[in-house]
Amino acid sequence: MSVKNLIFFGLLLFVPVSIAAHFLEWGPLVVFITAGLAILPLAGWMGTATEELAVVVGPTLGGLLNATFGNATELIIALIALNAGLIDVVKASITGSIIGNLLLVMGLAMLLGGIRFKEQEFQSIVARVNASSMNLAVIAILLPTAVQFTSAGIEEKTLQNLSLAVAVILILVYMLTLLFSMKTHSYLYDVGVAEIVGESEDTAEPIKAEEISEHKPNTLLWSSVLLGATLLVAIESELLVESLEVATESLGLTPLFTGVILLPIIGNAAEHATAVTVAMKNKMDLSLSVAVGSSMQIALFVAPVLVIAGWFMGQPMDLDFNPFELVAVAVAVLIANSISSDGKSNWLEGTLLLAAYAVLGVAFYFHPVI
Repeated sequence: MSVKNLIFFGLLLFVPVSIAAHFLEWGPLVVFITAGLAILPLAGWMGTATEELAVVVGPTLGGLLNATFGNATELIIALIALNAGLIDVVKASITGSIIGNLLLVMGLAMLLGGIRFKEQEFQSIVARVNASSMNLAVIAILLPTAVQFTSAGIEEKTLQNLSLAVAVILILVYMLTLLFSMKTHSYLYDVGVAEIVGESEDTAEPIKAEEISEHKPNTLLWSSVLLGATLLVAIESELLVESLEVATESLGLTPLFTGVILLPIIGNAAEHATAVTVAMKNKMDLSLSVAVGSSMQIALFVAPVLVIAGWFMGQPMDLDFNPFELVAVAVAVLIANSISSDGKSNWLEGTLLLAAYAVLGVAFYFHPVI
């Protein structure tokens, strides 16, 4: 068993601990910390179950399954927070997930992969396509804020309708990106498949083709794991959100910092580990697809879904973000695009991404409550 799985098994102990902390009233801070730690392994098992089921259903449905459940943890946390009326925290978690994946995850992957391998290569064409999609996402979430800023006395209902229209367009674009990556141009995303590359989690030795063909996941088992982990994530997210305001206040943290930094790290931890692990095995294409793909899914799918869900819930969720959040997202997209455009990476580029994330994190920490 790999070290990552051992850690995940250990962290599962926080599931009953967090529930006990809630019912025994150990305090919001204890509930918040234990619930956050409990979500980490659950998100990891959701990802593992999705990957195993993807093997059974085939590449097309498997890709759709991965696309649907790729950011399920963040979506569940955001939906529960949205239902609780914590709209500013939800918006901050959207921008935080984009920033975290582009700077923190890519940065760690390039740094640790670059330490082990002098220079790593990946598909520059895919990087450019992803860059164009992220540019569109930045423009889409910038416009409602720009309209609100430049139009004196604009009604909230008008801003909400604008956000709904933009949300529908972004979801359509997301569906087209899935069609592009899984059907019309899937060959761009199949780097290394011809080599039938498979590596065990504990060694860097290739798995033989016969062993791969014999790997037939238990559909019932992994479906149960996916369902169980999803239900537990929903329960833990409820505990997390209920204790969030009081707990972060006692820690001296603002809702903005909590949404941008803390919640995305909790929701994305499993993906962080995957991206870094495969980068250290010199599979930079896969590492970047995890990091950038997650950011694209947040911007083109999760954010629009939350806008539409807010409309059904009676919560006025729109795409009018804090201007400082938009600046941070634009900075993250700009530096990530410039570094990945040449199709090569090294440890210094990873360090630059991490430095940019650290600077933004400090800025959000000292940003006053508005």
